This record gives sequence, C-alpha cells and structure tokens, in this order.
Amino acid sequence: MVGPLEIERRGGGGSGLTIPRVALGCGNFGGVGSSPAWFGHGLGEAQARELMDAAWALGITHFDTADAYGGGRSEQMIGNWMRSRGLRPTLTTKTYNPMSLGADHGLAPERIARQLTSSLDRLGVESVELYLAHDFDPEVPLAETFGAFESHVAAGTFRAYGVSNFDAGQLEQAFIVGAPAAIQNAHSLLERGDEREVLPLCAEHELAYLAFSPLSGGWLTGKYRRGEAYPEGSRMTQRPEPYAPLVDDGTFAALEALEAFARECAMSMAAVAFAWLLADDRVTQIVLGPGRPEHLDPLREALEHPLDAEDRAQLGSMFA
Repeated sequence: MVGPLEIERRGGGGSGLTIPRVALGCGNFGGVGSSPAWFGHGLGEAQARELMDAAWALGITHFDTADAYGGGRSEQMIGNWMRSRGLRPTLTTKTYNPMSLGADHGLAPERIARQLTSSLDRLGVESVELYLAHDFDPEVPLAETFGAFESHVAAGTFRAYGVSNFDAGQLEQAFIVGAPAAIQNAHSLLERGDEREVLPLCAEHELAYLAFSPLSGGWLTGKYRRGEAYPEGSRMTQRPEPYAPLVDDGTFAALEALEAFARECAMSMAAVAFAWLLADDRVTQIVLGPGRPEHLDPLREALEHPLDAEDRAQLGSMFA
C-alpha cells in the first residue's frame, strides 16, 4: 500500500504559524465558490467526505474554506466530517462575500464578529489557524478590519490573519496598518500577474503566499482543447466568466507545449503545473480544489518528480 506524502511546512510571516505547502481547497463543497447562484450545487456531503478521506490518507491535513463557499455548506461539511472521523485538520477560513442572494457583505468589525462566530459553529471548533479577508472592502478602512482581526487573535479565536484577492496597492496598505501573516491569490502558469509586484512584496515583508486555482479551473489539466466542446460539468460549463480571457489561440498553443513537455517527463499536465508552483520558493502553499479523489494523484507525481530551475524556467517561457 502506498503511504501518505511527506508535505513540508513553512513559516507564516511573523505569526509563528507554520503552513503546509499543500492544502485541500473546499470551495466546491455544496457550491461553486462563493457564487450565490450555485449554492446547493457542487459536491454533495457524501462526495465531500470521500474527498476529505482521500486527502487525509494522502497526507493533506490542512483544509481551506470560507463562510460563503456553498453559502456555509462547505464549513458545515468539514465540521460534520471532523466529528464523524475524530480528526482535526488545521483550517483556513475567510469572510467578505454574501452568504445568500441579497445578503450583506464586507469587512466591518461587527460583521466579522458575527461571521466568525457562525463559521466556528459550523466547523464545530473553538478556533481556526488562519482567518482571511476574502477580498478588499473599499467601504471599510482596512485599519478597522485589522483592528477587529487583532482582537480576535488576542481572544484566541484564530491564530493569525491575512488577506485574499488583494492587488499590490492594497497589500501595501495592509502592511502599513497591520501585520498580516499571509495572502491568498490566484496564481498558476496561466495567471502570473502577481509575479510583477505582489510576490516581491511578499518576499520583502516575509509574507506567506498561498496560491489558489493552481490549475486555472482545469485549463492546465488538458481537459479544454482547441476546437472541442467543453466537458459536461466542467468549470467552463458552470461558471466560465473568470476564465473567459483564456479562450484564445495563445492559450491553446501554450497548453499544447505543456502537454508535450509533460509527455517527455512521463507526467500528467496537472502534475507539471503543480510542480512548477512547488519549485518556486516564494510560494508557501498551493490550494488544490479537486472534484474527485483521483484528482489528487497528480500531487504525488509532482512531489515525487520535482522540477529543477532549468525546467521551471522553460515552462515559464512557454506561458510568458
């Protein structure tokens, strides 16, 4: 029987928190991300439990969720799984987005307190390791948000705090008014905007960088091909809007080059995409969002066949 993977842990800024290089992303539990239109869709309870079982057996012991994933269903499914299995992964959760159509959103201190209480209740825990602002709130001064976060750190309801979906200017504001431990942004071979300013800022301030959407909604797996219909049930048939800019000849040419590179390495395209991220010391963690247990297989490939600097640079040039 193949045993669990050894997953390295790295520091989370000055918080003292250690962060594993791989997390299970639970954004498709009971929904498709934070979109209210898709609450109640995505993975059902039995599918989510099967996936958490498989991730835990593989050695993935950090789960990433948010209050708005599935309108709270993601946190509830994780809580149910923990109670049924008697296991406690380390946890990241987040707040900002509405929990239902027409509901409030944002990062006002009173809303943070309310949302955090409901998150802890659904998860069935007294605290989480990492709590993130899920987006930048232009209506609430960041100092007020971080002041609330600091009070919850002092109260012990989360170990450290950070931000998500912040650009470089917003991140610079964050460093002025607080001490975030991490930022979680989309980053992959197909989404590299953070390389210009955000990743250098993280290195300068010793901020943990957490990369979500490492496969760009499945684009880096080879499931989307030039001139072919999108597979039924894929992100491009469910929530294509975030990936619309990828639909061009340049993307398909890069993907064809990636497929040839992966074939030469005797690896899957997904494994190469993971390995490219893991070979970057600036990336603290990658957040995987698999739909089925077998979608975890490329992670083993990536960890067992790391890329050297030359191969990583070659891959990067394909998607420049």
